[in-house]
Amino acid sequence: MKASTDTGPSRVPWNKGRLTGQKPPLKLKEIWAIRVRLQLSSQVRDLAMFNLAIDSKLRACDLTKLRVRDICHGEHVASRATIMQQKTQRPVQFEVTEQTRDSVARWQRG
Repeated sequence: MKASTDTGPSRVPWNKGRLTGQKPPLKLKEIWAIRVRLQLSSQVRDLAMFNLAIDSKLRACDLTKLRVRDICHGEHVASRATIMQQKTQRPVQFEVTEQTRDSVARWQRG
């Protein structure tokens, strides 16, 4: 008796020729291009959220749970903020840059 090694028609893997795994971080040039496009299209909220994401390096679930009171004291946007991460339950402190403070203040004003 002869054992058959033929497995039938060849199957193409779903990820053949695709990049898998962790994506490379945005380059500074790409970050500025996104900021400029958001400014030109007057998307104040999106610009503020994008700037906060870049400054804080928070996960998306933590970023979307941010409240205005987490980064603002009355009318003033704080230069530093501390957020409790959902996944690790550890506080993360980050600096809010001047550009981000301006965009958040513009968004807050409406």
